[in-house]
Amino acid sequence: MSTTLPAATPSEQERSATTGARVEFRGLRRAFGSTLALDGLDLTAEPGELLALLGPSGCGKTTALRVLAGFEQPDSGDVLVDGEDITRVPANRRDAGMVFQSYSLFPNLNARDNVAFGLRVRGAGAAQRRERAAELLDLVGLPDHGDRYPHQMSGGQQQRVALARALALRPRVLLLDEPLSALDAKVRANLRDEIRRLQLSLGITTIFVTHDQEEALSMADRVAVLNAGRLEQCAAPAELYERPATPFVAEFVGTMNRLPGRLAGSGEVEALGSRLPVDGPVPDATDVEVLVRPENVTATADPDGTATVVSASFFGSVTRVHLDLPGGTRVKADLASRDAGALTPGARAAVGLAQRPVLVVAGTAG
Repeated sequence: MSTTLPAATPSEQERSATTGARVEFRGLRRAFGSTLALDGLDLTAEPGELLALLGPSGCGKTTALRVLAGFEQPDSGDVLVDGEDITRVPANRRDAGMVFQSYSLFPNLNARDNVAFGLRVRGAGAAQRRERAAELLDLVGLPDHGDRYPHQMSGGQQQRVALARALALRPRVLLLDEPLSALDAKVRANLRDEIRRLQLSLGITTIFVTHDQEEALSMADRVAVLNAGRLEQCAAPAELYERPATPFVAEFVGTMNRLPGRLAGSGEVEALGSRLPVDGPVPDATDVEVLVRPENVTATADPDGTATVVSASFFGSVTRVHLDLPGGTRVKADLASRDAGALTPGARAAVGLAQRPVLVVAGTAG
């Protein structure tokens, strides 16, 4: 069962010791046989920010994190922390703390000794280890769990211990490798908020790998979307969602409709009876596909409408309505639930588009 972290804040010494570092990936390339995991990755994490690496399986996000941690060596390119080239520095000298998906706690050590393990390796005295471990267990909301072993704790509690262990040596950079994916939904939602609060209070630069869009958009200062080892876009969550730089980002982040349209000149496109400005590159084609978010689709019950309601899913204040258009295109519309009551399966509806810029890709109007 998850509990909320206390309002305690790190000490001045803690904050000064974990002042955020600037992290740079410069032209990273890493291949595994014929598979190119990183293809000239250029990316920077600013001091004190939480940068999420987001993308489908095999896009290179975990490889990038492992290169930064020192667990993988790039075939070419450099990794810099505060301007220092650490590309060939061994992992144990990189001043980075890492939290894994699987917790990776030592089963034969209690929480206190797990947290203090790195300090023991560094030669810290017993009293210093006990004091630091108690300080960090309090910071992550487990002040009374020092004597418990991993099997005596929930998954969320084990992950907090792993987080405390990663912070024990006051690293300049914190690396999170899908640390919440093994937890159930409620614990995951609570813990991601708590990790974010702790990261902000410490001011530590954090690189967070995830395939979960909700985690990335809710936690990160900026999100870097990777695809086939390359950076598609790096931006604040709102910008990434509202102004995707590429069709891949547009369709990977959030939900997107693809609707048939025709370019109308002057940087505009016609679709569903609307004439909209094109945002981004215009393909060399007349017939295109228009990318539109469900919240930018309008739908109203109309017996003379050309669309047919297929289903309606209630999500509280919002209802997602699926409609079939002439020609076989299916469109999703996110509507205020108070306005969607008449849109029941089988009902006819009129569908339109909000007057907002849209991305277009080459396609076949249908």
